[in-house]
Amino acid sequence: MLNNKVTIKDVARRAGVSPSTVSRVIADHPRISPNTKERVRMIMAELGYYPNAIARSLVNQTSSSIGVIRSRLTQGDFTNPFFPAVIQGISSVAHKHGLHLVLSTSSSFTQEDEECLNLLRQRRVDGVILLASHRRDKLIPRLAAEGFPFVLIGRHEGPEAINWVNNDNFADAKSAVEYLLGKGHRHIACLDGDPRYVVSVDRLRGYRAALEEQGIQMDAALVEHSEFSVDGGYQATLRLLQKQLEFSAIFAVDDLIAIGAMRALQERGFAVGKDVAVVGFNNTILGAYVQPALTSVHVPIYELGQIAVQMLTAHIYGSGTFPNQQMLQAELVVRSSA
Repeated sequence: MLNNKVTIKDVARRAGVSPSTVSRVIADHPRISPNTKERVRMIMAELGYYPNAIARSLVNQTSSSIGVIRSRLTQGDFTNPFFPAVIQGISSVAHKHGLHLVLSTSSSFTQEDEECLNLLRQRRVDGVILLASHRRDKLIPRLAAEGFPFVLIGRHEGPEAINWVNNDNFADAKSAVEYLLGKGHRHIACLDGDPRYVVSVDRLRGYRAALEEQGIQMDAALVEHSEFSVDGGYQATLRLLQKQLEFSAIFAVDDLIAIGAMRALQERGFAVGKDVAVVGFNNTILGAYVQPALTSVHVPIYELGQIAVQMLTAHIYGSGTFPNQQMLQAELVVRSSA
């Protein structure tokens, strides 16, 4: 039977440890040995002691919640597989720490900035994860100046020293285009994302660098910007075809854009993988099921979310030691489209 009068001191006394050690066991602190954790948890179960999250929040002046700022996700809306994958990664670690997620969505950068700052100032969350950064970012300098805990999934262009986890979008895009060059393609179009976002800029830079290393000057007419969606890729490809320029391959900075490009090409009689090669980015599950299957840069999206939470909890709660910056490896998955 649950005994509401059992306290953390009772658990500590029975286990022969200090109350602070019991607190660390509850927080799954890595410095506590597995044997101690097992013994303390067993005694907690025997005594019917279950830590009250609200009470702990009042004592520790924490909310036991972290914010996820969604509008910075360059991939747009919930239909993009990037979003559930990164949220699953974030949730998997947050759950182990007994943390709740507060999802913030905004329709503009200004609204996004204010909502994020209000979450922190009102102590509704203990820290935030930003899912992408944009150029001339105003929120990141404000978070850094006020000393709020946050982690960016992406790259920040400003001078502030911040915590971030990312893949090397410049190098990964460059490698994808180098693959196409290695297949003999010399006229390669690029379907880039919203130029306000750093990720779009980095992937376009990688495209340009790969061409220039082969002595090929980038043709701006072969670059089209797109929303991070199937329709965005479809419309961008139609604009590209209307120019009647020569190209034998398309590098798209996102799988949904690439899938939209494939649809536009196929509707106009092009055989994807034969007449025009297509390479995407992120290697989401959809790419493996389109016809032909999409060649794409595999980004460890789930792991990006996991590491972002590990960094944030280490900073806020002292739950482990993690570097302030981590760059994860990506790799090209070759399929039939290129």
